[in-house]
Amino acid sequence: MDNSLRYVPAAAFLELTQQQAFNGVKVIHLWEDVWRTKTAIVQSRLRAAFGQSQRIPARLTRVSRIDKPTLDAFLEKNHLQVTTKAKYKYGLFLPERYFRVLDENGNRFRPFLQADNTLLVAVASFSGGKNILREGVNHRSFELIRFANLLNCTVVGGLDKLLKAFIKELKPDDIMTYADRDWSDGRSYERLGFERVEATAPQLFWLNPMTGERLSAERLNQEAILDTWIRICNSGSWKYLKTLKQDS
Repeated sequence: MDNSLRYVPAAAFLELTQQQAFNGVKVIHLWEDVWRTKTAIVQSRLRAAFGQSQRIPARLTRVSRIDKPTLDAFLEKNHLQVTTKAKYKYGLFLPERYFRVLDENGNRFRPFLQADNTLLVAVASFSGGKNILREGVNHRSFELIRFANLLNCTVVGGLDKLLKAFIKELKPDDIMTYADRDWSDGRSYERLGFERVEATAPQLFWLNPMTGERLSAERLNQEAILDTWIRICNSGSWKYLKTLKQDS
């Protein structure tokens, strides 16, 4: 193992992202452990980034609440990050009569076919509401925790449709979310009315070079892993806020 890898400055990858953004270049930071453990999902995201994924119009889908097992199973197969607790969970379902829009409708879709022969093509999860004071005004605030499309698919307008369903049902004053700067510049959120409010610092992880296991710093005793684990830092995140409450 090259010991120099263990002492890369925390802001190194963030600085690279910022430098290239100034030149109009979008950088994706692809970690080897992520590539090895979630190759299919990485390939799917790269296809989406290059506009080469299966496109499904959101207008053909219907929104419905889903349960935790359904959300967890979908995120496990279609999202790079682990599933988390969420109070509100929604899915987009493509009815069987619209399967004709798919380039292929074979075995790869079977895990997400429902009992009514609809296809689960996207999910979004949200936190419960919290009372947040913003500029002297109390807001009932929620967090968009996860959003994912079906592998190798892009539901065009999917997140917008899921957000509208959530807003109609819960009537939040605002919705907060984060964009992972290893992958995203956050522009997709801005097109949906979110405003960039701040940047979060790069997050520290420890990586076992033998097993590929990655853990956050909070979960490990740094002294105990110093000789065997590699210290890595991502590019941090952008924090976004979509304000819905009209101040009187």
